[in-house]
Amino acid sequence: MAIKLIALDLDGTTLNKEGKLGERNRKALQAAADRGVNIVIATGRPFCALPQEILDFAPVRYVLTSNGARIVDLHEGKSLYENCLQPHSVEAAVKLLEPTKYVLETFVEGEAFIEGWYYRQVEETRECFRAVDYILNTRKPQDDFYQFMLDNSSGIENINVNFEDISEKPAMKEKLEALPDVTITSSLDNNLEIGGSTTSKAEALRQMCRILEIDPSEMMAAGDSPNDMAMLQEAGLAVAVGNAKPEVKAIADFVAPDHDEDGVAVAVEKFVL
Repeated sequence: MAIKLIALDLDGTTLNKEGKLGERNRKALQAAADRGVNIVIATGRPFCALPQEILDFAPVRYVLTSNGARIVDLHEGKSLYENCLQPHSVEAAVKLLEPTKYVLETFVEGEAFIEGWYYRQVEETRECFRAVDYILNTRKPQDDFYQFMLDNSSGIENINVNFEDISEKPAMKEKLEALPDVTITSSLDNNLEIGGSTTSKAEALRQMCRILEIDPSEMMAAGDSPNDMAMLQEAGLAVAVGNAKPEVKAIADFVAPDHDEDGVAVAVEKFVL
């Protein structure tokens, strides 16, 4: 089986603990691209939060963002595909979440918005249960957050619910799963992510394969978190990095070294080069 497309999660998979592309990963992906293999990013991040290092990396032309809610062609500078929540799903989510105390974010047309009060709190205190600079550099503060979501209900790619106390996550997950026409996934221990009824990295990659005229059996996918599982099951070759969650490793065809050891490069070298 010849691999014609490599689909890569970013955080915890292709990027190291510093959020950088390791040199061995860089060289292996460049060598694969030189052989005509398509290098496609498939991330939970919105477009605005993509690292400049990835945007500038020549082998990457296509990026799937917000867990597959959008496909962007970097060379053409345009979106090729969108799969957003439906307005009635957004309205139901607002009704459920408005009485809660969780920190919310939403992704709209490639931009990431966070509740204004929380952004200012992080800005003033430099304290957060997540990476402070990442929040301040990639999120836009939005006051009257719930009304903002309702006003943009036809273009919401994702709603993130963040938990300071992760013991509260399972109960909220049950409630979110009861919302109409949504998918619920997670990329971090302290979050839940609400997408559209058919939104997933797997569905976006099916669209990508149609665009590139590639069969999914000719795709290798690499990931580490629950939001990667659907795309790993879609791919002909599923790779989990060594730091992946146990349930991700369980469905992988190959478990590569840790993301901080350029595990993606090991898989690429073994199966593509």
